[in-house]
Amino acid sequence: MASIKTLVQSQDLKSLPSEFAHFKDTQESIRTGPEVSVPVIDFSLLSSTDPDERAKVILDLGKACEEWGFFLVVNHGIPENLISALFNVCNEFFDMPEKEKLQFENKHPLYPVMVRSGTIDGNDCNQKVKLWRDYLRFFVHPEYHCPTKPKALSDIVLEYSRRTRDLAKKLLGGISQSLGLEEDYIEKAMELDSSTQIFAANYYPPCPQPELAIGIPPHTDPGLLTFLLQNGVEGLEIQNKGKWFQLTGIPGAIFVNTADQLEIMSNGKYKSVWHRAVLNNKKTRMSLVVANGPSPDTIVTPAPQLLRETPAAYGPMKYMEYVQVQRSSRLNQKPTLDQLKLH
Repeated sequence: MASIKTLVQSQDLKSLPSEFAHFKDTQESIRTGPEVSVPVIDFSLLSSTDPDERAKVILDLGKACEEWGFFLVVNHGIPENLISALFNVCNEFFDMPEKEKLQFENKHPLYPVMVRSGTIDGNDCNQKVKLWRDYLRFFVHPEYHCPTKPKALSDIVLEYSRRTRDLAKKLLGGISQSLGLEEDYIEKAMELDSSTQIFAANYYPPCPQPELAIGIPPHTDPGLLTFLLQNGVEGLEIQNKGKWFQLTGIPGAIFVNTADQLEIMSNGKYKSVWHRAVLNNKKTRMSLVVANGPSPDTIVTPAPQLLRETPAAYGPMKYMEYVQVQRSSRLNQKPTLDQLKLH
């Protein structure tokens, strides 16, 4: 299939092509949620030598995970010029001719490189309607797989993935403590030295009828924490207490959301949050995502220390098996997380 970018550039689209219509008419169309500001976490305070300051940020982190499952991280230490270079090189990738982009696809059983348009994670076997999104997605850890073009892509993503792995490890240390566990509990139990890390670039061109189409439908993420940067164009929405809200970013800050394995590990205290990508008819939105998960072979279970007064709410499953089950059944009604619930 031609990319959405090519479709938009090659035709003067006044209305939405029918294969992208998730909603028949404006009566049942997507209702963009009201804007909301999620909690802001100052990452630098996790390294504070002031015990009160550090205790407060750990408390704030726990509250953000419990009440929202989404927060913004500021003072994260990742240089602005690296983030800017990452956006530029990903833009270059999407500007390449179709043929050139597609040559980087591979069907590695565990670590595929995906260059796709209109599908969810390449799983379009039971997908009736196409998504208004082009994307590039590949594993960066424990094995590194990256397209060789544009030339600068590999080095830039490698550096960004290394820095975000450190960021994830430290945030998870704070989250561990917020649950009353040792700081290194999650790092050890989830075997983060060989953590699973996936990089994805999502490209959403302007859509002629944004209220009838969708970038990514509602979903939760399979891992522990997901990081997201966007190019200043909003479109990320989260569900909180049954209602949808549009998130507003802060320049240079990183969106972080809790994911399925953190819900399992916390025995349901920190819920994996449902989110979606909505569209607009004026500007291209690009989001750059890093999904941080346990090591591929880690069998994830609730932390035993959290089960002294409460029974386990989830059964065990090896992480890579979880990812593969979710990838093959994502469009079915019952999410993988629900299949592991014990009561």
